[in-house]
Amino acid sequence: MATTTNFGWETPDDTDLVKDGALAMRTLGNSIDTSFVDLKGGTTGQVLAKASNTDLDFTWTEQDDTTLSFNAQTGTTYTLVAADLGKLVTCSNASGITVTVPPSVFSAGNQIHLQQIGAGQVTFAQGSGVTITSTGATASAPKLRARYSACTVICTASNTFTIIGDLA
Repeated sequence: MATTTNFGWETPDDTDLVKDGALAMRTLGNSIDTSFVDLKGGTTGQVLAKASNTDLDFTWTEQDDTTLSFNAQTGTTYTLVAADLGKLVTCSNASGITVTVPPSVFSAGNQIHLQQIGAGQVTFAQGSGVTITSTGATASAPKLRARYSACTVICTASNTFTIIGDLA
């Protein structure tokens, strides 16, 4: 029997008499299936990355995109959406703005950046079943301190968020 160059899978030589071809194919197929199992899975927005220096050791991770994109909001209310992940949401209105953090949209580790660029103060509100913690005067409903203040909304667990930044 010969072995493959990269992975050492057993294959018959050209001159071998293969008595049980189905078993040989099944054995090779199982070796391939076992070796490449980490390639299955992942979700939208994830990329396959090396988990260690070991051959065929991969893991699905969030894409590391250092380009910051923006989502400009000009109304007096806005509810965060999955598309805001990794973006800077800018809020600009002369009146106060309420930003709601919704339930069942984000996963632990997700982050959204937000900046108040208008005169209207930004206040955060908890969606139904959401818990917000912060150092703001009202821990569960923090406000950005002033025009050009910014913060990061971090999902720390299912429907639990910490808001850090220039809060009032």
